[in-house]
Amino acid sequence: MPIYEYRCSDCGFQKEFIQKMSDAPLTTCPECGKETFSKMLSAAGFQLKGSGWYQTDFKGGSCPAKEDSKSAPACGTGGCCGGN
Repeated sequence: MPIYEYRCSDCGFQKEFIQKMSDAPLTTCPECGKETFSKMLSAAGFQLKGSGWYQTDFKGGSCPAKEDSKSAPACGTGGCCGGN
């Protein structure tokens, strides 16, 4: 479930809430009780962990060496080696 950040435009109270995407947005401020509570636009935070696609396919670094000049590039054509 996503985490939404809300702020009251009247008293300035700010808090994060875990809600389903289908839930109606909160409008009543839990601090002052006024109907001035609204969602804030904020960046989503996430972290890639493990040895998934980022670690193996897109992360920069050195290219493995070719075994001989007649074989195809060790990392494929156009990949991290640029097809060399």
